[in-house]
Amino acid sequence: MSQDTTSAPRRVATHRKIGLGTHLIGLLSELLISAGIFVLLFVVWQLFWTDVVAGAEMRDEVARFESSTVTTITPGTTTATTSDVVPDQAVALVRIPRFGRDFVAPVYEGTGLPVLSKGVGHYVGTAQPGAIGNFAMAGHRTTYGKPFNRIAELAVGDVIVVETKASYFVYRVTGSDIVDPDHSEVVLPVPEKVGMVATKAVLTMTSCHPEFSARQRYVAYGELAATYSRAEGLPATVLAPPAK
Repeated sequence: MSQDTTSAPRRVATHRKIGLGTHLIGLLSELLISAGIFVLLFVVWQLFWTDVVAGAEMRDEVARFESSTVTTITPGTTTATTSDVVPDQAVALVRIPRFGRDFVAPVYEGTGLPVLSKGVGHYVGTAQPGAIGNFAMAGHRTTYGKPFNRIAELAVGDVIVVETKASYFVYRVTGSDIVDPDHSEVVLPVPEKVGMVATKAVLTMTSCHPEFSARQRYVAYGELAATYSRAEGLPATVLAPPAK
């Protein structure tokens, strides 16, 4: 009786196909696991490690600024900053009691990504601290030290202190808004008023909205309420924590 020899090669070919499929599935699984680990590491770096690094850099810059020589200005001038900006050095500090008793962040000239990765940025072309016009700032709400993380908690009447090398400028919050990212009218000399000439010193703060998104911008507005010489110091009551 003759034997059928045609089934053996088929079984060998089938085993080879199964083996190749298993190998491809294993390889794909390894790639997906590696990609997942990479994404997880990126998220950890983006959300946590950038905060650690930027936080340390901000503390160092605040200490440098606070220890710098007090500058005197001519009586009657409205601003304490100069047009001479030293690269990588803060032009001012911002203190916001609503963000915590010890909250203070350096303010740098410009609002590009390199600037905002190390602190708060001052919109180029807007007014200087204490001057007539709109002193406008931007800061991250998440990552890179997230100096404006709690911007949505600001309430009308809250204090925002901008410290230069000569003065403390005390602004009080007057309101807030949520706008599209390209709505630049908020940083005009008179916010939202195209072509209007400024007659008072105001402040604008911007940050991404909602958290973890750049879909919109959260905007807080303030108005200059008082000015104190840095040489004489800032009254302790100004930085008292606001009522919850």
